[in-house]
Amino acid sequence: MKLMEYQGKELFRRVGIPTPNGVFATTADDVRTYIAAHPGSWVLKSQVLMGGRGKAGGIKFADDAQQGETLARELIGKTLKSVQNPAGEQVKSLLVEEKVDIASEAYVSIAIDRAARKPVVLVTAQGGMDVEEVAEHDPDAIKKYWIDPASVYTLFMDYGANLVEINPLVLTKDGRVIASDAKVDLDDNGLYKHPDIAAWNKAAPADEDQAAAVAIGLGMSNYAKLDGTIGVIANGAGLGMGTMDAIRNAGGAAANFLDIGGGAQAELVKKSYNLVTSDPKVKAMFINIFGGITRGDQVAKGIVEALAGDDVRKVPLVVRLTGTNAEEGRAILDRAGFVPVETMDEGAARAVALANGSN
Repeated sequence: MKLMEYQGKELFRRVGIPTPNGVFATTADDVRTYIAAHPGSWVLKSQVLMGGRGKAGGIKFADDAQQGETLARELIGKTLKSVQNPAGEQVKSLLVEEKVDIASEAYVSIAIDRAARKPVVLVTAQGGMDVEEVAEHDPDAIKKYWIDPASVYTLFMDYGANLVEINPLVLTKDGRVIASDAKVDLDDNGLYKHPDIAAWNKAAPADEDQAAAVAIGLGMSNYAKLDGTIGVIANGAGLGMGTMDAIRNAGGAAANFLDIGGGAQAELVKKSYNLVTSDPKVKAMFINIFGGITRGDQVAKGIVEALAGDDVRKVPLVVRLTGTNAEEGRAILDRAGFVPVETMDEGAARAVALANGSN
């Protein structure tokens, strides 16, 4: 679960990390009202999940309420595009913060180093710019410190983060140290410990794909549309990506990524099927389930239920079930007239053939 800057800073404040004064705003009127009540110099920061928003024109400065309102009207509804996100992301909200007098800037983050299987702290004195540029042009400027996982560092560990990044971490001219920006990515699997934060998922999906996923009970990162013609449902991000690779190796292209997660029940399978087939580009569907927590019979029931109604868009379907209750699931599918396949590559090849109009 990737957080907006204003949400990341809410977590910062919970653990005692100083942040600038400010307010979250969804309308230009909100911006005008806040600045009018708090005279001074303010920064209007577009709340998007993409990087490079400053270079894309997503950050503006206002010295009075009227200027703040005018700039807010320019920003809200604007689509920002960057090297990291050429397709762009629409601005739906702003963070209005006090403008701070910066004496120097640094970069600090904690992330997971999957090769070392430890959290790693990255720091550099060259803050306020893309850390990728620093790494390319002056790699010695970045220092790394690997941490024993038994250590306790509040936000990263308590909230189950994949990434906590402050860029820039600023030293102001009056001697304060402030987190001027916040990038936080939380592990979805740990959100049950923090239901108030899990609710943020439903409150502010960043795009239509995320909103659609949340609407049926998935996480925001569990579904995304792609450009191909073969719908994909898999249980697990790794299996989902492997399924898309298998489809590509068979000469086709996936129309989406959908990770149904562990323990999915029949109703969620049905909703996921309907979500994928709502895309008119989808000409065939490949459902690839490796049953561990997810039971094959529940998946099969969901598939049969999904296809039972007259209001359902039916497309040629390939199902691979293996693992927990796979035999029961295959029996349910067989009784309903479906012939499941045994391997992922077999299923991918079959789906590609069906999408291309072959039997």
